[in-house]
Amino acid sequence: MDTVSRERRSALMSRIRGRDTKPEMAVRRTAHRLGFRFRLHRRDLPGTPDLVFPGLRKVVFVHGCYWHRHEGCRFAYRPKSNAAFWNGKFAGNVTRDMRVRQELERLGWDVLTIWGCEIADKAALAEKLTGYLGHADG
Repeated sequence: MDTVSRERRSALMSRIRGRDTKPEMAVRRTAHRLGFRFRLHRRDLPGTPDLVFPGLRKVVFVHGCYWHRHEGCRFAYRPKSNAAFWNGKFAGNVTRDMRVRQELERLGWDVLTIWGCEIADKAALAEKLTGYLGHADG
């Protein structure tokens, strides 16, 4: 049983953003500080990647651990109420993420997923981005 009313839950859920989230902004700041330049949310690519590096043919998705089911992460817990709905929702998200990744790879793009829980360690985030993107020019 949910602890808040249906109307309150709906209001809370409607405030969840899909772009310009704190984790995404942290990745963007880190990539920019490292000297990488990118495009945001290119709608002409499958899945509208969060960061697109056109010259490198690489994209980055910044996924929330809860919504995208980061395996083994403490933030990817399952709600106790309305379990059937959430199980279907999460399964759909994971399936869509796999399909989008395959479509991008088929089009010749490399794909990196950065999880929300990985944002806290700034040095590791910078290392992950540098390892994936190489060294920025200039």
